Amino acid sequence: MASAGIDARGAWLVFGAAAVWSFGGAIARFLSVTDSWTIIFWRSVCAAVFLLGFMFKRDGVRGTATLFRDMGWAGIGVGLCFATASTAFIVALSHTTVANILLMQAGSPLFAALLMFLLFRERVGANTWVAIGAVMVGVTVMVSDSLDGTVSPLGDGLAVLIALAFALATVLTRRNAHVRMMPAVCLGTLITLVVGFVFAGSLRVSAADAAWLFVFGALNLALGMMFFVTGVRLLPAAVAALISTAEPVLGPVWVWLVHGEVPVGRTLVGGAIVIAALLTHLGWQMRQTRQPRNVPLAD
Repeated sequence: MASAGIDARGAWLVFGAAAVWSFGGAIARFLSVTDSWTIIFWRSVCAAVFLLGFMFKRDGVRGTATLFRDMGWAGIGVGLCFATASTAFIVALSHTTVANILLMQAGSPLFAALLMFLLFRERVGANTWVAIGAVMVGVTVMVSDSLDGTVSPLGDGLAVLIALAFALATVLTRRNAHVRMMPAVCLGTLITLVVGFVFAGSLRVSAADAAWLFVFGALNLALGMMFFVTGVRLLPAAVAALISTAEPVLGPVWVWLVHGEVPVGRTLVGGAIVIAALLTHLGWQMRQTRQPRNVPLAD
């Protein structure tokens, strides 16, 4: 049965995650290191240390160990999904364009809705389907200037994998709302840390790069994950994935403001379509519901 509405706290947390993640492009512009795997390694190190430090401070060493033990298969699945999406994104960049990847990622809400129905028979309301369609149209307009007509089976396949992995992580987190998923996202950073270490050409970075990599990992990646896994527990999976599409809309804005890279007109028009669709849908949903209080906010 379709959800009657959404929890405003969850919507703000997931939007906060998208907003935090959207600074990734602006931060990456400050890095001088060129090896993508080196970036992945140090970004993952910083994210893992940040997440572990937060859990140690909040729950203690013994409590943190208990959280890892209690996350179960669902937590392992979420960790693997985040690790898969992160790794696939870097590899896909070598085989297809960023525009193609963004376009495929716009399908994440659709995949989340289909997974919820196929696996758990949870239906999605007609208004959510309309919003999903509007978002996909908006993202298509955003990237239409730079879409590459050349088909890369590997690159575009990996782009679809990113969307699927993110959608599955969203579904698993939502369906296991009683499980605290902070250890799961930490596991994901540990997995990508190992992968980055294996493939990195060199792990040496300058002091300036080290500082930016800390921001890139601890604040951009880890903090966004913390917001996301906390907020998703309070929302229908398709709606959570829908809100997260604010990330590619906000990203060009920060690059524009920080680095002076002016986005093309279609990017602005497409972004406006996406934001309008999200705000309209969320406004309608919030009017239909009273906030549920049966799920604790702390992760």
